[in-house]
Amino acid sequence: MGYPDTFEGFAVDTPKKMADFDIDIKIEACDVCGSDVHTITGGWGDALFPLVVGHEIVRKVVNTGSKVTTMKKGDRVGVGAQIWSCLKCNVCKQHNENYCPHQVDTYGAPYPDGTITQGGYASHIRVHEHLTFKVPDGLKSSIVAPMLCTSLTTFNPLNRNNIAPFCSGGLGHFALMWINALGAEAYALSHTPEKKSDALALWAKESINTTQENWAEPWKFRFDMTISTVDVTNHLSLPDYFSTLVVHGKFWNLGRPGKPLLEIKAFDFSSNGAFIGGSHIGNREEMQEMMELAAEKGIKSWDEEIQVGEEGCKEAVERLKDNKVRYRFTLTGFDKVIGAWGFGIPETLGFGFGSCGFSEAQN
Repeated sequence: MGYPDTFEGFAVDTPKKMADFDIDIKIEACDVCGSDVHTITGGWGDALFPLVVGHEIVRKVVNTGSKVTTMKKGDRVGVGAQIWSCLKCNVCKQHNENYCPHQVDTYGAPYPDGTITQGGYASHIRVHEHLTFKVPDGLKSSIVAPMLCTSLTTFNPLNRNNIAPFCSGGLGHFALMWINALGAEAYALSHTPEKKSDALALWAKESINTTQENWAEPWKFRFDMTISTVDVTNHLSLPDYFSTLVVHGKFWNLGRPGKPLLEIKAFDFSSNGAFIGGSHIGNREEMQEMMELAAEKGIKSWDEEIQVGEEGCKEAVERLKDNKVRYRFTLTGFDKVIGAWGFGIPETLGFGFGSCGFSEAQN
């Protein structure tokens, strides 16, 4: 008899119990993010395996630490791509905890004591209360899940750059919806012409085909800000995008391809004094403001629900990798799987679903 390709067992993560400001969450929905694919395939480098991925998580609080004041048992909450920051450094004190030099990502990152975080393809997760957010009653959990990283990442630069009175360019279905919700005009710059009808349905004023020769010529000095949410920025001719910006306009890069961007020359910024920048998710205030705006304006992600489990995780990750999604996957049905296990609230969290095969791993 041979042996299997994967091994399964029960692990003890740590002997430590819940800290004063910790919150335990029983998971109901978890979005499948491009970050999961990059991590699984090694596109962003080596990860600390074995690993439970998933960092856009929704459900109710089942336990709280002794000093938690922002949440109580039974509250429906969301968790994004970050679960801890020091809250003591100058960065955190300026309400920029999403840039904290000591921040801890939701999965695959070490806590100060060396414990590696595990994500939301799981039964429960433990999070610091400051990085846990109440979900408005009017929002369905499967709709909220994709907002907790992907949507916040697009909302953050719009919010911080006072986009409301601007004419703006943007990519990504969340970016288009937020631009309009904030009172601006949205234009979709797309290298996928067949998505034009989707862009218009998402309130884009026009969809611009960037695969056409000299596509940028009619749009020079037009946009105050362009948000790139694609994962292929390394293939883009960035000077063309810079040329569409007004004087001192901004190109905000949110996509994180696994390869370096194409060469950029100093002259590429000179004709209009363009800026290039980026950002990392958002802070607590922005998360709550975003969800309240979503409830007020009826903002909903275009998502497809997939039953969580080994087959469901495999399907969602592989389809996302192959770009066979419009435009998010949310893993749901956790109770169908976890309910059969019949355990209570554990002292330590991070229970995964065993092995989840993924074909054609790439570097």
